[in-house]
Amino acid sequence: MNIDFVNPLVMGIMLGGLYALIALGLSMVFGVMRLINLAHGDLVVLGSYLSYTLLRYIGLDPILSLLITVPVLFGLGFLIQQYLLRKAFAISSEAPLIIAFGIALIIQNAVQLQFSPLQVGISTAYSMSSFKLGVMQFPMIYLLDLAAAVIVMLLYYEFLNRTYMGRAITAASQDRKAAQLMGINTRLIYGFAFGIAMISAAIAGVFLGMTFPFTPVSGTSFLIIAFGVVIIGGLGSLTGTFIGGLILGLVQTFSGYFLGSSVQMLFVYLTVLVVLAIRPQGLWGR
Repeated sequence: MNIDFVNPLVMGIMLGGLYALIALGLSMVFGVMRLINLAHGDLVVLGSYLSYTLLRYIGLDPILSLLITVPVLFGLGFLIQQYLLRKAFAISSEAPLIIAFGIALIIQNAVQLQFSPLQVGISTAYSMSSFKLGVMQFPMIYLLDLAAAVIVMLLYYEFLNRTYMGRAITAASQDRKAAQLMGINTRLIYGFAFGIAMISAAIAGVFLGMTFPFTPVSGTSFLIIAFGVVIIGGLGSLTGTFIGGLILGLVQTFSGYFLGSSVQMLFVYLTVLVVLAIRPQGLWGR
């Protein structure tokens, strides 16, 4: 292989890992509840700000800060589903979308009041370092992004297939009424499913913050990317979401390599549109 292609190939795969990590929670919520969570991007960025705060004020390493941010976002997700979205579902199928949009606006404005609209980032010694692959150097944080995505996806897979709670979530996602007849409390299950999806949002927030600078309104752009990932992979498919993230990462880096960085996102969105036109359910969707 031409060595010139190694850089965009490796960078695309690692960047795709971050995109998949951001999108996993969105995919899970849709797969279980059939809800497109419009607040997902802002909840991810909220995780970034929580990690940033813990590093800035008490010097807690961003990865170690997951011991705090994961329970916080899990609890927040559980409460959002149980006390806001569940009641909205009883009104109409459109009401949860409006509620999620309102949550996104509240998070954006609350974070802006607390931190100002200026860009911030999470910097550590390892996030600023690099590693060698042959004669080429790559940012270490991109490798950590990919590793985190693989680990989270495998943990999700094991959880959904090997635990009672995971199998109950899978059953509720496939047939809610049948799950209820089997004695599964779907109301509680949906709350746990949303909370578990927020665990991946907390993890994605930490690695996003170490990879890119972010602002209170960054969630919107990452929500769009997450949409693209799950559309390509297939809504509700965790494996498809991971592969969809890799595809978008590669499209972005190779289009930038051949045509310049100004057209990278154009080709990302065109890829999403082509997949929608050819296979609307996504490459791995049912």
